[in-house]
Amino acid sequence: MHKVFISGSMKIKNLDGNVLDRINNIISSNCQVIVGDADGVDSSIQKYLISQETKSVLVYCSGGRPRNNIGNWHTEVIETNAQPGTRAFFTAKDVKMAEDCDYGLMVWDTKSTGTLSNAIELLKRKKISLVYINKAKEFLKVKEIADLEKLVSYMSDSAFEKADKKLKLRANINQLKYQQDSLF
Repeated sequence: MHKVFISGSMKIKNLDGNVLDRINNIISSNCQVIVGDADGVDSSIQKYLISQETKSVLVYCSGGRPRNNIGNWHTEVIETNAQPGTRAFFTAKDVKMAEDCDYGLMVWDTKSTGTLSNAIELLKRKKISLVYINKAKEFLKVKEIADLEKLVSYMSDSAFEKADKKLKLRANINQLKYQQDSLF
């Protein structure tokens, strides 16, 4: 059974019909959904999955117990030494989800560094993510570095600079370029 990591920006509360169609495809393909426990897209996805009576869901959380597990699904608790509530604390869960999945579906507001980081983690593992750019109402498949560069082109200059400070975005892009170039 394929596992699909679904995540997105915490500021997005309502899922677009295009995203719901993709989730319906995931459900009808009998894939397992792995989802985080955050507010925003994570909890909206959980609400939708419960409305569709989806059983094959695994909720990941950092620390003791999930902030949101609307369907009372099985949980994967990720232990971390990072200080609770910090970016590193929640990133531990996201990295594990990227490791455990086969594909990713992201819903992005063109600002969220967490969602962008998830797409980068998948790309580092040579896994494909389909990113729904909420403002543009379009999907972008991220399977190579050129796709990531196109994705970040949707960001404002200030959002890019913020992501560069938080994620070392330029360094990550250059590292991925070097890895891709060294294959040839």
